[in-house]
Amino acid sequence: MDQRIRNHAATLVHWSGRVHRGDDVVLRVSEGTHDLAVAVAEEVGGRGANLLSVYGSDEVERAYLRAHDDDFETDPEYELALYENADIVLSLGGGRNTTALADVAADRRQAAARAHEGIREARLDTDWVSTVHPTRSLAQQAGMAYEEYRDFVYDAVLRDWQSLAEEMARLKEILDEGSEVRLVGEGTDITMSIADRVAVNSAASVDYDSHNLPSGEVFTAPADADGTVTFDVPMTVNGRRVRDVSLTFEDGTVVDYGAAQGEAAIEEVLDTDAGARRLGELGVGMNRGIDRVTDNILFDEKMGGTVHLALGRAYAANFPAGHEDERNESAVHVDLIRHMGEGSRLTVDGEVVQRGGTFRWEDGFE
Repeated sequence: MDQRIRNHAATLVHWSGRVHRGDDVVLRVSEGTHDLAVAVAEEVGGRGANLLSVYGSDEVERAYLRAHDDDFETDPEYELALYENADIVLSLGGGRNTTALADVAADRRQAAARAHEGIREARLDTDWVSTVHPTRSLAQQAGMAYEEYRDFVYDAVLRDWQSLAEEMARLKEILDEGSEVRLVGEGTDITMSIADRVAVNSAASVDYDSHNLPSGEVFTAPADADGTVTFDVPMTVNGRRVRDVSLTFEDGTVVDYGAAQGEAAIEEVLDTDAGARRLGELGVGMNRGIDRVTDNILFDEKMGGTVHLALGRAYAANFPAGHEDERNESAVHVDLIRHMGEGSRLTVDGEVVQRGGTFRWEDGFE
């Protein structure tokens, strides 16, 4: 086994999940992640924790959804109980076909998502962490050779997370103290309120309210968005390619949208429920170890020099204690990304924090 797989597992269990003796751990294993699952199981066992592995496959899900009659049972008790009784959920992504669900009807996917919203909430109430194992399908989606893609993944995952956490704390402090964020760039001029929000220093550990490995972003929950934003990073949404998405907001709600490619996929997201037309997240990528777009949101949204906005569900971690019920609710959380290239700027309360993708504390800021 590649030693980097073992290092990945150790980082996931020790730094990210903070697994301790006696913890009840659910390990969600995708079809292409066997080697990483073995290494994670060894690490969990070494901590004296309890482990239950469950298998997940987009091809299995496709078969089930296509055969179903759309009358999905709401939050089946046996599955709900699994996550209500878990302390930690570790999800290993990496399947054989990144577009396996492309021919499942959108209304059926939406119905299934709505029916399982309580299960999703129960899982998100645990100390959950999602990561990805480099597979050939993901390498192909990224347009990279398999060996090249493995190097890319481990460069992003096996980092000095403590040092990056200390750098990202600078941006968290600015956002925590701020009231309004403005993004300006080609095709973009949008303002959002961030008053009374708590930014998350997403340093790839549940101790930082961070649930992705790799991570490397600072995110908050915006409100009252007004203006237009264009997302120039191509990506796959519900199994379909989307490119150059444009959203226009008034009083926090999407009132117009378009895309050079995949507009129907965006329409389906927006039509999921009322909350899908509002923002649940503003994230700023700060992981300089991610240096290219790979059509995998786990990596792309963390890339240094980018920002992303998510339609739909907001995270409770972005709200002060006792105010979690103020968050935007939705059955979806769909991130869209834009480069903060030449001519762009991110301001907080009128002060420029980032220009052209460079933060004001970094070399090269002008």
